[in-house]
Amino acid sequence: MIAALLLGRKGSQGFPGKNLAPLLGRPLSWYPMRAALDAPEVGGVYLSTDDEQLKTLARANGVEVIDRPPHLATNAALAEDAYVHGRDEIVRRTGQPLELLVCLFCNAPTVNPAQISEAIAALRQNPDLDSAITVSRYNMWSPLRARRIGSDGLVHPFVDFEALGDPTTFSCDRDSQGDAWFADVALTVIRPGNLDHLEEGVSPQRWMGKNIHPIYNEAGLDIDYPWQMGQLEWWLKAHGWKEA
Repeated sequence: MIAALLLGRKGSQGFPGKNLAPLLGRPLSWYPMRAALDAPEVGGVYLSTDDEQLKTLARANGVEVIDRPPHLATNAALAEDAYVHGRDEIVRRTGQPLELLVCLFCNAPTVNPAQISEAIAALRQNPDLDSAITVSRYNMWSPLRARRIGSDGLVHPFVDFEALGDPTTFSCDRDSQGDAWFADVALTVIRPGNLDHLEEGVSPQRWMGKNIHPIYNEAGLDIDYPWQMGQLEWWLKAHGWKEA
């Protein structure tokens, strides 16, 4: 069995109520739910949440609800622990082992059923892969351009340039060091065993394991601030969605 598990916590601080924010006339979290429901390989879709409004939305769309324990619904709680809890609950309810787990976030609508199918196919074809994830190219945010404010109050490189290559080859051209791909966490399809060996996974999304296959996305993201809504709307319209 392949199951999809969405995470959606109630108490966002950067963007309160983001999971239910209206986007093209629909709640934001409706889109990843719809993508999972429409993926032909997925046999069950589940939502782990402490938000009663999200539970209502899920049930109205045929998504099963998993009550998120309070200790997994705090600002300090880690997504990886919520995925472990959700995985275990799915197995308990179905009585079946999971072949793969489709991991989604309610605040990341930049995913569609075709990407889910592509990720599942990649994992079925290559048993050495731990996961398949959507990645987006953001060269403007490469490590070369990242900065920190030092104790002296001045701007400094976030990492030593030598760690990125030969500094004499760097230029103001944002593409000069090659493409900077980011795990946009819109989609992660994993082997469930990854959750039993989180210490072996690549930080910070350790549930992805080590051997990670890319599913190319464009401008994917999980939203944390209201100013990102325009990007989400652009992505959805580019993939055929219109105002409800």
